[in-house]
Amino acid sequence: MDQVKAMKVFVRIYERSSFTLAADDLNLPRATLTHTLNQFEAWLGTRLLERSTRRVRPTLDGEAYYLRCVQLLAELEEAEQAFRTVAPKGRLRVDLHGTLAKYFVIPALPQFMERYPEIELSISEADRFVDLIAEGVDCVLRAGTLGDSALIGRRVATLRQITCASPAYLRKYGEPKSLADLTHHRAVNYVSRTTAKLFPFEFMVDGELQEVAIDGALSVFGAEIYAASAVAGLGLIQCPHYRMAEQISQGLVQEVLLDTPPPPMPVSVLYPHNRHMSPRVRVFVDWVAEVFAQAR
Repeated sequence: MDQVKAMKVFVRIYERSSFTLAADDLNLPRATLTHTLNQFEAWLGTRLLERSTRRVRPTLDGEAYYLRCVQLLAELEEAEQAFRTVAPKGRLRVDLHGTLAKYFVIPALPQFMERYPEIELSISEADRFVDLIAEGVDCVLRAGTLGDSALIGRRVATLRQITCASPAYLRKYGEPKSLADLTHHRAVNYVSRTTAKLFPFEFMVDGELQEVAIDGALSVFGAEIYAASAVAGLGLIQCPHYRMAEQISQGLVQEVLLDTPPPPMPVSVLYPHNRHMSPRVRVFVDWVAEVFAQAR
């Protein structure tokens, strides 16, 4: 029996809670996974997973053995890369923040694929919380301050943010010169998909963060709708400068309150804390950091 292969099969079934999904991830027949796991459990002398028609759940032994398998497999992969001096290879599943993907990552992606031709990329797009283990994702690219203790990672950029509105809106309401003027203004309010609450407008005043709630008749969930609403003259918005740079150059929107800008937005690549960073993830993180450094 190939013990390393069996460990990989067990880990993927454990993480996906499904033989079918694990088989798809590993590009193996489902029957092969069932046979491999049965042999592995017999060889170990313990049951690792409880199977039912609806779900797959780890036993207590399975919970303990999973943590050891993840560490051992990561160390084996790292040792192989170190001594064989071969390029990282295999499937890398990445979930990207939509606008960061559109403006930074995807345009530069041919460079990554040329540099690492043995890595097979699988990319999804979301700005929601992703359960990396359950969804079979290796790492995510996210913007904003992230407090999820189940993830660790590396900050790859800090993006300048702005407050802006369309010329038509500013002709109607006037250009705000101070935060006190905002009481007479309207906002397009952005709703958090995680908490379903409105994000407050944020401003840096003498080095201190100040939050301001601005009235508005429109609230939105998506970044594209948010930007389009500002262009349409529906209110003030706050977003990273890159997102509205073209619209600013075309005169479709205008930056305001330059002396009290929003705080910069951090951008990070994150991965589960209970895994060593695999060579595939490591090179992707390094490359993403290069992409953002070149874009400054």
